[in-house]
Amino acid sequence: MIVIFCDNIDDFIAFCDEKRIMDEIFYEIKEIKHEVDIATKINSEIILHFLAKVSGTLILYETKQGFVKSRNSEKEVIQALQKIFNQVNPTLKFCKGKIREIFLSYSS
Repeated sequence: MIVIFCDNIDDFIAFCDEKRIMDEIFYEIKEIKHEVDIATKINSEIILHFLAKVSGTLILYETKQGFVKSRNSEKEVIQALQKIFNQVNPTLKFCKGKIREIFLSYSS
């Protein structure tokens, strides 16, 4: 089992067509708090994952994108990313959740 982290989303999208074993792109949202003087600024990041199989080896691809948290920002980010992925492959669907458990069950 191999984990490949893509620093940029363009690389992640390019790998989506390589031996993907599901049409789901899993995502998680994490809050990142930064202390700035008196106020706390809350940013978030969305972490994207998908599974692929190359030459009998299971591969987990991962990337992350940061964004400023607001009331509707999570929904807007997911919709924007879904539009980008629809242009590449309209069968790809975003699923909220952690893929690590699925990854471990496939690899055993």
